[in-house]
Amino acid sequence: MDTEMDFYQNLRNKMKNWLLSEEGKKTEWADYLMLAPDLFHLLCKLAIDPDVPTADKAKLGAAVVYFIFPVDLIPEALVGPLGYADDIAVAAWVLNTLLNRIDQEIILKHWAGEVPILELIQNIVAQGDKMIGSGLWEKIKRRFS
Repeated sequence: MDTEMDFYQNLRNKMKNWLLSEEGKKTEWADYLMLAPDLFHLLCKLAIDPDVPTADKAKLGAAVVYFIFPVDLIPEALVGPLGYADDIAVAAWVLNTLLNRIDQEIILKHWAGEVPILELIQNIVAQGDKMIGSGLWEKIKRRFS
């Protein structure tokens, strides 16, 4: 999965550099945005895990494509790294639905981030409408349910 690692590394570098900029330092969502690469990595790992049911792999795959696709609800090309807020919301929503269907240990074994993933998912889901706006949040929930 060299493409996955290339995207992961590029995204991590982009986020790190942006969060050090004046604009990046001002965003209230900086902590979540820095986790975008780790969430992407988790989606990829779960999508190929044999313990994840096929129907759930389809949702995970759709979330991975959403991350990579340049034109989404908040396009990164137009708003910069802040545009990953909707990608993070998609990841959290898909992971939250997955938590209700599979053993959480499957998710935990693939999480490379430093913050507790289960708590992170719950926090993002709880703040989704504030983070990206209630209209977009409802679209994401409908599209990825």
